[in-house]
Amino acid sequence: MDTITHGIAGALIGKALFEGDDLFTSRPVNRGRVASWALMLGAIFPDADTFRGLFDKNDLLIITWHRSITHSLVLLPVWALLLAACTRWVTKQFKWESPAFSALSGIYAAGLLSHIFLDLVTTFGTMIWSPLEWSRPAWDLIFIVDFSLTGIVLIPQALAWVFSKSEKLRTRAVGVLLIFLPMPVLVGRIAQIVGAPISARSIALVMMFLVALFLFPAIRGLGLRVSYAGWNRAGLVTACAYIAAALYAHNAALDRVKTFAAFEHLEVQSLGALPFPPSLWHWDGLILTSRGVYELRMDLAEKAAVSDVAAKNPAEAPSLEYRFYPDAFPNSYIEQARQLPEVQKVLWFSRFPVTRFHKEGAEAIVEISDLRFAQIRPGHSASFTYRVRFGAAGNVVSQGWVK
Repeated sequence: MDTITHGIAGALIGKALFEGDDLFTSRPVNRGRVASWALMLGAIFPDADTFRGLFDKNDLLIITWHRSITHSLVLLPVWALLLAACTRWVTKQFKWESPAFSALSGIYAAGLLSHIFLDLVTTFGTMIWSPLEWSRPAWDLIFIVDFSLTGIVLIPQALAWVFSKSEKLRTRAVGVLLIFLPMPVLVGRIAQIVGAPISARSIALVMMFLVALFLFPAIRGLGLRVSYAGWNRAGLVTACAYIAAALYAHNAALDRVKTFAAFEHLEVQSLGALPFPPSLWHWDGLILTSRGVYELRMDLAEKAAVSDVAAKNPAEAPSLEYRFYPDAFPNSYIEQARQLPEVQKVLWFSRFPVTRFHKEGAEAIVEISDLRFAQIRPGHSASFTYRVRFGAAGNVVSQGWVK
């Protein structure tokens, strides 16, 4: 999950469950405000591991270091205690009200845990047992950048602020609405650029929903009847429901992938159903075999998959639509590339690797792509494609991620 969403989710949890206050307010710093900041910072902290890249130019840190010890359940108590100690020191220096050390430790633990959980539900993999074990569990429920989830954890906090007091209620509601209203259009534009377009109808419906959400309770004063914590708790419950819906959709998509593999009589080494933007209805089914990777993109809003129909009545089965990415035939260059320590790390990280080989003049090129990171934009390489270039003498000329 992106760091911004982590921070927003942490602030929401602080306000919903730990009596947190607004992060930015003219009131003196109190326990509630410190609690909100602590939970937000705790939810952001694990991504501090990316700062190592500023000093170490190792391109493989993104797979060998990121989401490791700072994302570890084993080390979570250590980070929580250290962060609580630092916060207590700061609050004493500025003479701010603060929760007790034990309470702060629990707050930071909740923030850290929220980050680890929201990373686990994506496809990237998180080394939650490091440094004891370096496996990368991934639950494949939510796309790494999910604007819907970001909105779900952010909007309730805005509503809580709008309806926190009756003075200038409608002015605040209209002002916040004007900030949020262009967001669906912006998200739609981004989705179009990356090749996962959102329909104009969907964008219009979201904008209408935002207008109703902010203005209707403001005009009638209904929003004032909900407490500050109540708005945030409603947002937390909605976020949990969204992830539960993603779990349900994932299981439905995974069933289709398994049915397809059985119908095609594939020798499956591993398979998965991965979230595919822009909505919970879209999934990318991947099946790793000894010859390559099969890809089956699905829209759960459509009728049962072709393979489901075929399984029941083969005579009525229409043509199957899928992609097959074959591995290159083995050769000495591919074998030599696979022996490189860097390539072995790439293969350790990759769940659905495809090896390609071609020549450019006298040079031989070996590329390994992880199809888990979908080729959303036609004509572009998958996000994690590692290239090894060999010279005419068979020596390694260069290697690294394809930019």
